[in-house]
Amino acid sequence: MKTIFSTAEVQSKERFRKWREICEDRLVPMAQNCLSDEPFDATIEGASVGNLAFTKFSLRNLRAATTPQTLRHENNKTDFLFMSIVLHGTVRASQYGQSTTDNAGDFSVRDTNTPWTIEHNGYSEVLAIQIPRQRLEGMLGSTRRFAGLTVGGSLPTTTLTWSFLRNLLSVGDRLVPEAAERMASTGIDLVAASLAERMAMEPPKALHGTLIVQRARAYVAAHFGDPALGPAEVAAAVGVSLRHLQALFREDGHNIAAWIWQLRLEKAAQRLSDPACLHLQLGEVAYRCGFADQAHFSRRFRDRYAMSPRAYRHTAALSRAAGLQP
Repeated sequence: MKTIFSTAEVQSKERFRKWREICEDRLVPMAQNCLSDEPFDATIEGASVGNLAFTKFSLRNLRAATTPQTLRHENNKTDFLFMSIVLHGTVRASQYGQSTTDNAGDFSVRDTNTPWTIEHNGYSEVLAIQIPRQRLEGMLGSTRRFAGLTVGGSLPTTTLTWSFLRNLLSVGDRLVPEAAERMASTGIDLVAASLAERMAMEPPKALHGTLIVQRARAYVAAHFGDPALGPAEVAAAVGVSLRHLQALFREDGHNIAAWIWQLRLEKAAQRLSDPACLHLQLGEVAYRCGFADQAHFSRRFRDRYAMSPRAYRHTAALSRAAGLQP
């Protein structure tokens, strides 16, 4: 990882101001204050692999919080969530009414749309990973269901997840762009698996609706290529009424029919940008992603991505070529 900031390289009176500026750039706008009278001492390191941004913070005795005011700031990253892994020390945090203490090896996820508070008492090292919100919510439902939960480092899936992310970070700068994107996507899937294991430890009644939605999402993910797939079939597949399933999706802030089309479009976009799918005609991409009519596919795709499928594929090819240039 590359060193982005070190108090050793900044004059004492400028250290905390510069620290706040870089934290806002790498994370989100926050209200921060020191918890001791000692000189402020900290470092920030950063790296990116695919669509994952990694930031390592080494600091001591600091309190940081997002507030209604900072959440309205134009630099707030509402489309992202932040996974926070404690590497050393202890971190106390609160969000959605839950107060937790994370120790070395534990991780938790912060929602950028609601206030949270974090305290570093003594020396601590934390690795923050910026993850697209829609990826985790697409697999686990509303962030409210998992943000703020401490995912213990002793859980088997956490061990696997951290091992993968650590190795990904160490070799990420040697991966070609396509491989980096695929590996980053795998990393997000592992994070979701760890969160799902932790969520399963919550009281069953509170999770019943979540589990139904997860099953519905899994069914859609396995059958999105069927043009006849619709909300009624999904409801029947998971054993609930259509009205009940629609209500559960509304609790997560989604409309199930719109979500199915969104997933189909995302899958189509992935295939259009994947060099392994260059042999597929646009009509075949549309059909394999559940669109019975190519004109319908093109219209929805343009509405979602502000360009035609053909232009999207061409732009992706140009981006790959630029990324592979020395």
